[in-house]
Amino acid sequence: MAPPLLLLLLASGAAACPLPCVCQNLSESLSTLCAHRGLLFVPPNVDRRTVELRLADNFIQALGPPDFRNMTGLVDLTLSRNAITRIGARAFGDLESLRSLHLDGNRLVELGSGSLRGPINLQHLILSGNQLSRIAPGAFDDFLESLEDLDLSYNNLRQVPWAGIGAMPVLHTLNLDHNLIDSLPPGAFAQLGQLSRLDLTSNRLATLAPDPLFSRGRDAEASPAPLVLSFSGNPLHCNCELLWLRRLARPDDLETCASPPGLAGRYFWAVPEGEFSCEPPLIARHTQRLWVLEGQRATLRCRALGDPAPTMHWVGPDDRLVGNSSRTWAFPNGTLEIGVTGAGDAGGYTCIATNPAGEATARVELRVLALPHGGNASAEGGRPGPSDIAASARTAAEGEGILESEPAVQVTEVTATSGLVSWGPGRPFDPVWMFQIQYNSSEDETLIYRIVPASSHHFLLKHLVPGADYDLCLLALSPAAGPSDLTATRLLGCAHFSTLPATPLCHALQAHVLGGTLTVAVGGVLVAALLVFTVALLVRGRGAGNGRLPLKLSHVQSQTNGGSSPTPKLHPPRSPPPRPQRSCSLDLGDAGCYGYARRLGGAWARRSHSVHGGLLAAGCRGMGGSAERLEESVV
Repeated sequence: MAPPLLLLLLASGAAACPLPCVCQNLSESLSTLCAHRGLLFVPPNVDRRTVELRLADNFIQALGPPDFRNMTGLVDLTLSRNAITRIGARAFGDLESLRSLHLDGNRLVELGSGSLRGPINLQHLILSGNQLSRIAPGAFDDFLESLEDLDLSYNNLRQVPWAGIGAMPVLHTLNLDHNLIDSLPPGAFAQLGQLSRLDLTSNRLATLAPDPLFSRGRDAEASPAPLVLSFSGNPLHCNCELLWLRRLARPDDLETCASPPGLAGRYFWAVPEGEFSCEPPLIARHTQRLWVLEGQRATLRCRALGDPAPTMHWVGPDDRLVGNSSRTWAFPNGTLEIGVTGAGDAGGYTCIATNPAGEATARVELRVLALPHGGNASAEGGRPGPSDIAASARTAAEGEGILESEPAVQVTEVTATSGLVSWGPGRPFDPVWMFQIQYNSSEDETLIYRIVPASSHHFLLKHLVPGADYDLCLLALSPAAGPSDLTATRLLGCAHFSTLPATPLCHALQAHVLGGTLTVAVGGVLVAALLVFTVALLVRGRGAGNGRLPLKLSHVQSQTNGGSSPTPKLHPPRSPPPRPQRSCSLDLGDAGCYGYARRLGGAWARRSHSVHGGLLAAGCRGMGGSAERLEESVV
């Protein structure tokens, strides 16, 4: 029996205190101290009766439900400065007596809605020094009524669960400093009557919305718990929106203004109240009137200036505020889009820009041009969609014989990417407000619209698809007879045409090479003619010089003093000097000697032929081109 008893004693001792830890039993409470022990996970043999468990400064990476199972008496849990990146759902599910949870200095990126479920009596939650960028809205729901201290500082939070934080009635300290928070919802702290310290230092707040909490300043004598508010290190925009905060009179703080430019860098509490001013809205530009075809998208634009930036709204023709729906979209920048326009969307729209300093308005007129509806329209409303308007118009025209009575529509001068649409003046007794061209291609079924003035009878279509078939119809729009009448629309005719295929690269290259060759040939001829003229002048000048023969001296006697004169010697006549021979330049490849102009012309011809052949080989390789054919065409 001795060995089993020994094993039982060892097992009980191991359960009481893990091997690398130190356990202390003070006043009937067990403390397990496992800090700085190099642990990679929570020891599985921790005594479940432990009241204080310290696991700081280790290398624990994850927490799960088995780590703290059945530890219902645990009050203080410290997991600071580990490498925790994940907390499983209900990892603290059995810690119903937990009062303090320290998770600072870890690597948490996100807290799910079930990560902190379980400790219903938690009072102190420390999550500073992590990498939190998201906290689920319901992450704090289990301890809203009991939490007194919440530390979320030194994280990457842009938003926090404001609804949950605002429902903590006994919260005393809230640290949100050194995050990326850029806005606070109005009334976020209105219910925190016990809050005594709020730290918003070093965020991205440009303004603070008025809140009853902030009125409990340091000098508020009637307040039982004066608020300590810190918001330095934020890019505060010191305008009239912060005038309420300036009136709290806290001259000992060092908050500064970041804008507007006249107040940048000045201490917030030293700026006089009169300089906290705003500028009323001013409509800078807006759409004055817009005409769209029925079924098309309408975009109304309105831009306003002001300090602070105005809030934009739109009021429709029915004097109701236009909001977002499945068909309309109102954007914060002042743009209103109507996806598919109908006759009921026409009318006057009002753009309203508001800010604390005032408001400004502008009116936009929207006119919806009705389109013809053929007899094959759907039964639901009897209106075809915008993609089958041309088909409906063409079918109706063929059934009623309109195409024969109206002037024909022709598409001429068709290229790969363009075509000229021409039509006649039509019937003179029908007034025309404007023409509308509708066309689509076999490559894309989307119907394209073009509006043409009534004075024009030609229109050049551009940016067409090469080698595609096109269907085109021309409609004439007549002005309405009365304010309540729709615009009259009639079909003038339809046409079908096909664009040319794309031009191959080789043809363009041949034309380019042919033009270059002709240029070189013409230049060579001119140079050769000039050289021939120069050589002719030189030869003529030399011939004129040789024509002057030397004087012949005969019977020349010298004077003597009475002596007999010597017999004169007869000299043979001088022959003309030999004519210099022309030098032959063999570097041009000539076998014989030719004139300079002829040799130069031959060199230019051979050089152009060689360049021509090289370009042809490079441009038409693999495209069926032939160097011989191109040279023949050049010659």
